[in-house]
Amino acid sequence: MITREKKAEAMAKLARTKEDVGSPEVQVSVLTERIKEVTEHVKTNKHDYMAKRGLMQMVGQRKKLLKYLERTNFDLYKKTIAELGLRK
Repeated sequence: MITREKKAEAMAKLARTKEDVGSPEVQVSVLTERIKEVTEHVKTNKHDYMAKRGLMQMVGQRKKLLKYLERTNFDLYKKTIAELGLRK
């Protein structure tokens, strides 16, 4: 479970304004933090299939958001990828 502080840091990293919580780049940032935590859990608990399923759903959701961002605002997409250290 992602802590409140980590979520706030992830949102602040790419927020357009101080109150921004729903823009695609903020959602991608929060999902990336959640994916990192669940990945560590799955590495230690190999037979936790529900966690693996949830992880795959989060990865798919992040992929959809990144695709949308790439289609609508390519410069912001490149900035988001660079900031989060993701590869295409």
